Amino acid sequence: MQLVATRGAEFSVSRLSAWAVAEHGRFFLWLPVAMSGGCIGYFSWASEPPLWAGLAAMGVALLLLALVRTLPAARAVCHLAVAASLGFAAAQAATWRQPEMIEIPTRASLVTGRIAAVEALPAGFRILLAAPRFDGGAPQPRSVRIRLRAADPILPATGDTLQVRALVARPAPPAYPGGWDLQRDAYFAGIGGFGYALNAAVSLTHSEPWGLAGRGQQLRETIAARIRRVLPAADGAIATTLLTGTTSAIPGDDRAAFRDSGLAHLLAIAGLHIGIVMGLVFGLTRFALACSERAALFWPCKAIAAITALIAGGLYLGLTGAHVPIIRSFAMASLVTLGVLVGRRALSLRGLGLAMAAVVIVAPNEVVGVSFQMSFSAVLALIVGYELLRPWLSVLHGDGSTGRRIASHIAALALTSALAGTFSAPFAAYHFGHVQLYYVLANMVAVPITAFLVMPAGLAALVLMPLQLETLALTPMGWEIDAIIWIAHAVADLPQATVAVPHIPAWGLCLFALGLAWTGIWRTRLRLLGIPVMLVGLASPLWTTPPDILVSADARLIGFRENGQLLLQKTAGGSAFTQDAWQQYWALPQAAPLDCPTPNCLLHPRPDASAAILVRTDADASLCHATLLIAAEPVRLRCKDRVPWIDRFSVWRDGSYAVWLTPSGPQVLSDRASRGDRPWVLHPPLAGRTPANTTPALSE
Repeated sequence: MQLVATRGAEFSVSRLSAWAVAEHGRFFLWLPVAMSGGCIGYFSWASEPPLWAGLAAMGVALLLLALVRTLPAARAVCHLAVAASLGFAAAQAATWRQPEMIEIPTRASLVTGRIAAVEALPAGFRILLAAPRFDGGAPQPRSVRIRLRAADPILPATGDTLQVRALVARPAPPAYPGGWDLQRDAYFAGIGGFGYALNAAVSLTHSEPWGLAGRGQQLRETIAARIRRVLPAADGAIATTLLTGTTSAIPGDDRAAFRDSGLAHLLAIAGLHIGIVMGLVFGLTRFALACSERAALFWPCKAIAAITALIAGGLYLGLTGAHVPIIRSFAMASLVTLGVLVGRRALSLRGLGLAMAAVVIVAPNEVVGVSFQMSFSAVLALIVGYELLRPWLSVLHGDGSTGRRIASHIAALALTSALAGTFSAPFAAYHFGHVQLYYVLANMVAVPITAFLVMPAGLAALVLMPLQLETLALTPMGWEIDAIIWIAHAVADLPQATVAVPHIPAWGLCLFALGLAWTGIWRTRLRLLGIPVMLVGLASPLWTTPPDILVSADARLIGFRENGQLLLQKTAGGSAFTQDAWQQYWALPQAAPLDCPTPNCLLHPRPDASAAILVRTDADASLCHATLLIAAEPVRLRCKDRVPWIDRFSVWRDGSYAVWLTPSGPQVLSDRASRGDRPWVLHPPLAGRTPANTTPALSE
């Protein structure tokens, strides 16, 4: 019996050793995942943690790591704890570096400031004013973004000092508790307010922009202006996007077509674009060196071409604004170039992990954004997918005949679109509320046109601009972009091109991301355990109940979900953006007016649920026994018994509301209670920083 136990133990140890050998080097890839988890943990806190919290947690983890040197499993846990606390501390440091949110006048004011950026719109311009002054007051530490009038004759330029009378507002709160947080995005972007001009702007002084960022912005604006002179329509707006990273000039219907056809990634400068740029420069450099016999025989042509391509990629990175996807792509390209220079093959997954760690350290706020999530999930799926399917692709390539090569290229293109689109779709569904069905078809046609025609013409235009000959390249580039626009509209117009999907809760999305990382990182059959985790994440809407009622942050929109239909009360000034966000959240593409035969509506979605009363007229004593009152205007009611209510004052104080009408009574959640007390959560004017009361007592 003892011999059997000994042999069993030896067998287990041998299997564990074999697994450790097979997975050698893979544990490192979990460290950037843990860093991202630390960032998510920081942004999930209901209150701002002490500034020393992240560093203290890291110190404790390092101390424990030193104490468990002989325990591999414990050391692994401590390494993950160190990485998570590093991500937490990086997010804290990024928050600490930002200036506080500024007070914005509640009325129209005369705004003066230096132009930090100019963006062309389909009609007119939008400017970013640095160090703005309101009505001649002191300069503010945050910028404001103002949309100029479409007919304004001024041509704003970066570096100029401009004055305009405008109505500026603070960043809007989420459309519903747990929704997209514009205030957090504006906080980390250094923006304090958004507004629009009420009259023509006046240029006070003209000066050249200062600093590398200002010079780069001026260069982008110059290139955009040169493109608009040749291509003034939608094709010019998309060309500007591809060459400068500015998307604001794209018409709304074309932007929607790209989104609904699954081609929106073509408008988000990322790995595809920088890969095309670096690949073209690499190939042209090697060809040019090969034309010289001496260079071909005695020079390290491959290394020279790799360095040249890397320099071109860095220039393209700066030209397009250095957004998260292209930073990730450039970081991985740098590792590949380093591998070429030292004669070693760069590990793709390791490069992806290093790129993720770099983004977490530099811009930790991006971890909770759609760009970071979709970019890294798509690349991880591509790396792992090609790693697993390479033998089948080799069989398809066969003897390398023309027919085989064409078939293998088509299969690779379809596989790339399917992998990237499928595994990034849950993140798109979480943020946008729908998925595209024909994205593989659209990408199989549009991506080759972009890679072999559009981007080469764009690079040629950049080269020809100093010679005033960009028209030679921009004109055919416009024809090719028109073809892509036609493809986007054709695919978007197909039946059921987009499908609304139930909202995935945050914990479900985290489970899917964890399962995807687990499946992608491990090599052995252990990776199969990630598949059920991903499936549970995708099925998480089955275990969550969406709210029955939503109230906007200004109470001008009150939505009621009943029998798969959205019933909406919309008063003057109700936000179309908020309505769209609600429809995406509820996966209800249509909205109908909320009508009821009585002066005050009884909102009772199910027989076993509690009810709420939507007050439309003056409240009277008959409402004193209601379980919940909801009104677009302040509720004025005298009752002996206190009645919970949500009205104009409630949303002014606590932001938007969500209500679940459960059998045991209404469950109410406000935006303030959902986000907590964080530096980017704006409080109402003249209000103290008291915690939100999600079930306010009835005022007398």
